[in-house]
Amino acid sequence: MIKTNLTFLGFEKEILDFDKSILKDLENKLIDKKGLGSDFLGWINWPNDYDKEEYSKMKQIASRLRKDIDVLLVVGIGGSYLGTRAADNMIRGLLPNDKVQLIYVGNTISSSYIKQVLDYVENKEFAIVNASKSGTTTEPGISFRVFQKKLIEKKGKEIAKKRIVAVTDKSKGALKKLSLNEGYETFVIPDDIGGRFSVFTPVGLFPLMVAGVDTDLLMKGSQKAFKDLKDINNEAYKYAVARYLLNTKYDYKTEVLVSYEMQMQMYTEWWKQLFGESEGKDNKGLLPSSCIFSTDLHSLGQFIQDGTKNVLFETIIDVKKPSYDLNVPKDDEDLDGLNYLTSKSFHEINQTALKGVIEAHVNTGQVPNIILEFDKMDAEMFGYSIYWFMRSCAISGYLLDINPFDQPGVEVYKKNMFKLLKKPGF
Repeated sequence: MIKTNLTFLGFEKEILDFDKSILKDLENKLIDKKGLGSDFLGWINWPNDYDKEEYSKMKQIASRLRKDIDVLLVVGIGGSYLGTRAADNMIRGLLPNDKVQLIYVGNTISSSYIKQVLDYVENKEFAIVNASKSGTTTEPGISFRVFQKKLIEKKGKEIAKKRIVAVTDKSKGALKKLSLNEGYETFVIPDDIGGRFSVFTPVGLFPLMVAGVDTDLLMKGSQKAFKDLKDINNEAYKYAVARYLLNTKYDYKTEVLVSYEMQMQMYTEWWKQLFGESEGKDNKGLLPSSCIFSTDLHSLGQFIQDGTKNVLFETIIDVKKPSYDLNVPKDDEDLDGLNYLTSKSFHEINQTALKGVIEAHVNTGQVPNIILEFDKMDAEMFGYSIYWFMRSCAISGYLLDINPFDQPGVEVYKKNMFKLLKKPGF
């Protein structure tokens, strides 16, 4: 379901000839959980080993909520919301027709945004899902307080109790304790799966179920990826080796993930967290960036084409089958001179732009390109691709000899903020 096209790099043979014994050793460390960060490798077998009983219960609760609400507020930050939003946008599109709207809070401390959401849900029937391992993270914690209070004021404690769901630790933490005290339904964030690897756990699956997404198909995609990646000569590892060599041998510093589909923008944001938090440590790793073409060709495209060389390379997501397509209508006067396009669909024109840009950036701009060919944009493709990228990211981290599963740098800003806010103990 994903093909890695390396023909626009100029050193494809070097990638294909990369020592397979190295890759096999790194893969064994992943599968056998003997490498760095082995305590957080629960996602490796999750597509097959997920809790089927909990999954069934999530479906039941989600089905009940769908009948009663217009909006589900998804409270979370980082891995507790990015994967969900990426899936929601990629699968349902940016303007879904489903009766339940997902709105994301807890990912910002912007008072203006929080007030706007408060005003928006004033006359809506809404529920809340709060995804947090501890329940003490500042951004989602204070947002949850606001919307929990609003829901209780609007509907009373008994109805609010049925409309608040927590995805949290199995047995400990502030959110788990609060949920037990208030009678909120809870689902589990596995101890051995970090946030950026958690989208196909209850963290992402439950809100997507409420949104009407076919999560069975999503899990089927992840299972297929798991199966496809058993061969060491797989497409994900080719991608990992290509970006590793571009970084360490050819001294490129930035990878720009490019999509030509607007509904993939949040997917690129999820990808940036996955690779940024996983690789950006010990003064190593590529800086993950992203663009949506052709939109950003009218801004960042100039720099990519003619700017500083040997700084960045592009990885292009080439979606072969869009969710929808339509033709360019004919205009009798043709004042804009665009009637020559009426024999083509928008997707054909988009694909032509993709090919033309690769030609320009690679041959004229001397910017290396990796092409990742995606079959489509649906729940199965999402499930397949997230597992595909997770495995590639893990191997990329191990190639750099770092722990891809921790994020020590994130804690620095938190400590500084707590000190400035005069949090007790800081």
